[in-house]
Amino acid sequence: MKKITIKISILLILFVLSCLFYKQDKEEFFVEEIEVEEMVYCDDQEILLDDYLLGVVAGEMPASFELEALKAQVVASRTYVYSREMQVDATTLSQVYLDSQDQQVKWGDNYELYVTKIQQAIEETKGVVLMYEGDYISALFFSYSNGYTENNEDYFNGEAVSYLRSVESPYDSSVRDLETTVSFSKDELVSIFNVSEIVFSEISYYDSGRVASICVSGELYTGREVRELLGLDSSDFIIDEGNLEYQFICSGYGHGVGMSQYGAQGMALVGYDYEEIVSYYYSGVEIVKIEA
Repeated sequence: MKKITIKISILLILFVLSCLFYKQDKEEFFVEEIEVEEMVYCDDQEILLDDYLLGVVAGEMPASFELEALKAQVVASRTYVYSREMQVDATTLSQVYLDSQDQQVKWGDNYELYVTKIQQAIEETKGVVLMYEGDYISALFFSYSNGYTENNEDYFNGEAVSYLRSVESPYDSSVRDLETTVSFSKDELVSIFNVSEIVFSEISYYDSGRVASICVSGELYTGREVRELLGLDSSDFIIDEGNLEYQFICSGYGHGVGMSQYGAQGMALVGYDYEEIVSYYYSGVEIVKIEA
């Protein structure tokens, strides 16, 4: 009887141990399944999401910026790639992407410092995206403003988007000069606009200060069209006519819609965190942490 009891005890111990090992194996297998690395498809490459974000922030924002500004850029860029279902290109049509070799050329001796800094911004915002009414937002951004951002429909046309509203952006001017000047001879402008004589008239403006429309030698153009034809930094420009040339004095750089990167830097410098920054530039969005 004693031998039978011992055998039963041994069998029970073996059964309990096997259950424990089975449970542990299941847990390890489950962990392996949920820790799947997400891939971004950029041109003909497959790139790990975090590596892609590193390359995008390297290409789109000065790495010397404050950490909270870099975090705001990471969240905007992560949201953008999710909104595109992980299919992007490496140009300004999507987001500029620099691989490690490009980063080393750009940063030189600061390469390791800046990589570590951006990786920290990525890690500390892991999985954070911006959503509006259940969808990923189109997280547009640009370099710096004229003091205001622009309504999306006033630059890109199309329907108004609730979270891409014009807001005051007062901190841009605290971190950089906003104005640039470019000159064109009258002959150059005659050639560009394909007219016999250059005459600018009837300029109208949006509330943001950017040019809405302008008449060029009898033909009506939008401010965006003139900006793109002349390669101007911004569609906020004034024209100074001289005897032999015209000067275009621009304020801001980029389309002006969404988050101003230098505005984000200015906000970070006075103590705003990344959540406050993105909430300010993208009106009414929800900050969501998603699980891979």
